[in-house]
Amino acid sequence: MTGSIDCLIIGGGPAGLTAAIYAARFRLDVLVVDEGRSRAALIPCTRNHAGFPGGISGQDLVARMREQAVEYGVRILADRVTKLSVGRKTFSATAGAHQVKARAVLLATGVTNRRPEMSEDLHRRALAAGRLRYCPVCDGFEVIDQAVAVIGTGERGAKEALFLRAYTPAVTLVAPNGRPALTPAQISDLDAAGIARRDGPVSSFRLAAAGLTFACAGEDLTFDAVYPAMGSDPHSDLAASVGAEIARDGCVKVDAHQRTSRRGLYAAGDVVLGLDQISHAMGQAGVAATAIRNDLAAESPMRR
Repeated sequence: MTGSIDCLIIGGGPAGLTAAIYAARFRLDVLVVDEGRSRAALIPCTRNHAGFPGGISGQDLVARMREQAVEYGVRILADRVTKLSVGRKTFSATAGAHQVKARAVLLATGVTNRRPEMSEDLHRRALAAGRLRYCPVCDGFEVIDQAVAVIGTGERGAKEALFLRAYTPAVTLVAPNGRPALTPAQISDLDAAGIARRDGPVSSFRLAAAGLTFACAGEDLTFDAVYPAMGSDPHSDLAASVGAEIARDGCVKVDAHQRTSRRGLYAAGDVVLGLDQISHAMGQAGVAATAIRNDLAAESPMRR
């Protein structure tokens, strides 16, 4: 696939596909390049996505969105963009053997969660069983009155443990690599909430009928659900490669219309600082696609 298009969207998760649907309905020529690693596809069942009272799996949701995008003429290429460069009026992207030129580019490349040490197979099975969870905003409701461990330290770990305390009295904050780096104020807040604290290191995860078990400083602990609060790594390298401004946390900086500091480059979803939620990513994508349409139309009026 070689040629020039209106809009290249890099990433085929909820943000990328929502933007693709909007952009195609704006009558833009759209290509989505997706390497198939959306975090949304790992969700066994999301129950806080409006419109699906019984919940929907991440894979099913993404599949429906892909079908809708294709219905409006979006082309989807299963590949990885390894290089992005910018010329006077267009961007050039390399994806495998494909070279694409685009007037505008939307990055919907997401992030990768930092995981506890376990095999890919165990990680997949623990997620599917609801024993390993990454998003208390998404699924704290599902662990009401369960025994929950938060693996983390510092402000991130303390905040996540306190957030989950609203759902269950049995919350334990576990430091992954030894004694946690907590301030006296954080310790006071945790103690006041009745949150237990355990010093790691943690290792030897295994899935059992009773829950997810791991060794903590030589002692086996079992919990109904385990939340890693270890941070994530934004996929912002392509943005950085063309000189777009990157925040200290690695996320791509954007304005209120999802424009980056590089003209013609936009970003939406988890790669942008904000609430890591499907609904939020989709909202950003709608804003970004509208900005792309209007910015392109300002350069070259769109008339039927």
